[in-house]
This record gives sequence, structure tokens and C-alpha cells, in this order.
Amino acid sequence: MTEPRSPAQSPQSDKKEEEEVPNIPIEIVSDEEMALIEAAFAATRSSLSSSSSSPISSVIYSSSSPSSLFSSLSPTHFQRTSRSIQSITLLSKRRLSTEPGTVGDIEDAGGDFRTTQKRNRVTESFLHRFRRKRGLYVTDITSTEWCEKQMEFILLFGKPKTSKAMKAGIARHAVLEEQVVKRVEVQIRTIEDVWALKFMNFIIGVNQLLFEGLTRELPILGFVDGVWMVGKIDEIRMPVIKTEKNPTLVDTKTRTQATLPAEPQRRNGRLQLMCYKYLWDNIVADNFPTRRFFDFFSLNPQCILSEEIRGNTAKSGFPAETLDDLVRYFRYTCCLLPPAHEQLLLRYELQEDHSLLSEDQFIYDSDWLKDQIRCALEFWMEGREAKYTPEEERWKCKFCQFASVCPINVNSANVPS
Repeated sequence: MTEPRSPAQSPQSDKKEEEEVPNIPIEIVSDEEMALIEAAFAATRSSLSSSSSSPISSVIYSSSSPSSLFSSLSPTHFQRTSRSIQSITLLSKRRLSTEPGTVGDIEDAGGDFRTTQKRNRVTESFLHRFRRKRGLYVTDITSTEWCEKQMEFILLFGKPKTSKAMKAGIARHAVLEEQVVKRVEVQIRTIEDVWALKFMNFIIGVNQLLFEGLTRELPILGFVDGVWMVGKIDEIRMPVIKTEKNPTLVDTKTRTQATLPAEPQRRNGRLQLMCYKYLWDNIVADNFPTRRFFDFFSLNPQCILSEEIRGNTAKSGFPAETLDDLVRYFRYTCCLLPPAHEQLLLRYELQEDHSLLSEDQFIYDSDWLKDQIRCALEFWMEGREAKYTPEEERWKCKFCQFASVCPINVNSANVPS
């Protein structure tokens, strides 16, 4: 495969954006935590990663200041002779909610809960309240499809405690990632540095995909249906057959028991992968409104990146001084890529021994996906009353930590035993 040339560094824009100062306390939230069905805003750990053609061990260095995990980079990254491809991700945490952060507050709210939530919906949408300057996560869409009422509880009262099964799933994804990555901490100074690392992660992850045929934990970002959406693709594979060129998107789910998932679970997993393909196909078609991106996330495109980031971009073969430089490299990289394959793959593993239980290969359904996104955006943007899970799927309530205070169950015995 002929290696793409790096685009020439562009001149700086004459006009600088003013950084908007938030009116509320801000911390940074990682994409990995949002990969949980019940995720909303909580601290977790993600990584800046790198990989080589053979499995390598994870290396993590400590830092005394806010940091993310960043790979050690080789100067031959984008050269044909290089087989050391690296991937970069960010460890961070952001909390935008000013609402109570514990589940216990629900009981304290008592009978005023529904009145309060209706009043809040009238004044401000959930998208603006909880995802302003962040965008919707793909898992926001899937969590809304799973149960809108549960998503509403999470937003208003915080994410429930992570279960043992969920921790096992996170650990399994970390093991899969470490088969191809190496993680090292790096300091960041500004929100522009945070986004710079995400774009670097994408560029280098794509380089790994093109050279080695596989990459994992690839960040994805796109502007679809008037909304910024972000996520992280579990795995991308290039086809083995030389005549095919479209990469296949893959997601691995873990199961606590050696049973196949119920249809609502399979449906939710399919929705997640279809969202990733939707975002991938948009950016490879160069549908990335740069100015809107900077405006929505309140970023200064001409902000000088940290010395450490600038040094690593230079070593990687795409020297960048500003965030605008990296966005240009990102868009150039996207133009080199084909759309994702129409066939998507869900893998189900047993948590105990990681044996394969089942594979679900299915075809991308654009019309169904757009209907699902439209329905979710009605909840997030238009203040529509949250729907309860359908009666035939009320078995989900057994696994919901909000079941005892949910209005559908408070005055009835509807929670399955």
C-alpha cells in the first residue's frame, strides 16, 4: 500500500476565537466510562496508546498534574519501513451536572421528583444541560434506546455503582487493547490539548489499521442530524481478501453466563455498531464542519499545543503547532479511507474464560438507524417525556438500580421477581 503524504502545514487564521469560560465547575469525562449502558458522568480511566506489529506490554508512568496516557512515538511512523504504529487516547473526567450526584438523593426527592423534572425539561433540554460543549456519546443513544426513564434517572441523579459484571467487561476490553497497545502518561494544559490527543489517536490508529490490518479503541467524532456525536470503536479490521477494501467494524460483549443475549440486548448492540458506521462514513466523506466544531466545543483553533504534544506530532510525521493543524491532518486522513463494510460484527464472550459464545453478523440498516436516532433526539433535544421500557421488556427492571423509585413500579408490583 502506498503511504499517504502528510499535507502541508496550513497558515494560521487571522481571527482568533475567544475561549468561553464555563459558568459551572468542569472536570473531564473519559469516553470509556460512557461505554457503559448506565454511564452518564463519572470518573474513569482511559488511555493514550501505541502499538507495534507484535504484542507489547503496557507501560504507564505517573504524573503529578492532570494528564492523559500518551504513546512513546517513533520518528518513522508514517514511513513505509515503519511497523511501529501507535495509538493515542485520553484519560480524563468532566462533570457538567449541577444536580445531586448520588442515587440516594432520589429517595430524598420524594413526591416532588416528577414535578421537578417536568419543570427542568421546560426550561432547558437534556442535551444543553448535560452535554453542552461535549456532544452526545454513542452510548447516550444506546442507553436511551434501552430505557429512556433509566437514562433520565442517570442524568438527574448520577450513575449507579458499577456492577461486578460491568467491571469484568471493562477489564476484558483493557486486555484486548493491551494486545496491540502501549500506554504512557503525558501532561496536558488546555482543553485544546485534550482534543489534540483525540485527533492524534485517530490519525495514528488509522495508520495502524492500514499497515497492520487491525486497530482497537479508535475514537470517532461526527456531526450528524445537527448534533455532535462522539464514541470509541472497539475494533476495526481490514479485509483479508485483497480485492475488498472496506473495513469491518467489530464490538465484543462479555456475558456472565454461557447463554445467548436476549433480542433487546442484541438490538442494542447492533444500534451501537450502526452508529459507529454512520459516524465513520460521514467523516470519510469529508462531512466535518470545522468551524462548527471549534464553535460548539469553545475551542481556540490557533491555541499553541503543549511542547510535549508538538514534539510527538513531529516525531510521528505530522508536525502540528496548533489544534487547527491537527484538525487539517485529521480531515486529510479521513479522505484516504473508504466507507465501512455494510456487514457489521458483534462478538459475545464468556467472562469466565473468554471463550466465544456467539457471533452476530448483520447488515447495516440506514433507515432503522435514523429512526432510532430521531427518537433519541426527541428525548435529548425536544423535552419529550421519557418513555418507559415496553411491557414485554420489563425484565430489564430486575437489573435497574432505579427500579424501586421508578414511577412505573412505585405503586404497583410490576418489577419482575
